[in-house]
Amino acid sequence: MAGKAESPPQKSSKKNETLTEAFVSTFQSQVETAISEKQSPSVRLFCQDESRFGILPVVQRRITACGVKPVATVGYQYDWFYLYGAVEPRTGERFFLELPRLTGECFQIFIDEFSATFANTLNRMVLDNGRFHHAKSLVIPDNVGLIFMPPYSPEWNPIERLWQAIKRKRFTHTYQTLAQMQQQLSEILGTFTKSAMAKITSFAYFINTANAI
Repeated sequence: MAGKAESPPQKSSKKNETLTEAFVSTFQSQVETAISEKQSPSVRLFCQDESRFGILPVVQRRITACGVKPVATVGYQYDWFYLYGAVEPRTGERFFLELPRLTGECFQIFIDEFSATFANTLNRMVLDNGRFHHAKSLVIPDNVGLIFMPPYSPEWNPIERLWQAIKRKRFTHTYQTLAQMQQQLSEILGTFTKSAMAKITSFAYFINTANAI
């Protein structure tokens, strides 16, 4: 069971407050309408998002004689990948997949794998309005349904708190290769128990709805 449900942090200056308030106030009814379309004895409510992780050249200071500028060889590599994630705030269950790009093709891979992982339940996924989330080529699995948030309202997506927590841990490390970062990210994710994951993502409006359906 999740810890004490929390309210989101600061607000986005770009969003339409009316749309956001309407989304939150009608969230439970939206979810209930979505699940009524398909009969299932077990329904789960997930929040979903993607975050980019990459490496940049590391430039450090060096001590030299007065007036002498240090010269060093620097590998100017800039490489990255995207972590696609879905978390069930009520239980702390999670699903992550590393993919190279933010595209409809990659999102299709993610939702197909997600669908197979939670094959025995009807899963409703709350996510933002990324263009690739609306790709015409997408084929949504039968046990997955998408509920889109209003534009410019990431602070209402519970998984955003998780990205912040991960990056706070990641910033304590320096990486020479992308493989090192991927390994460290896997280890960081492994430190989050289900209880910790639930505590981080337990927004009141989300938990109340999940408990009601």
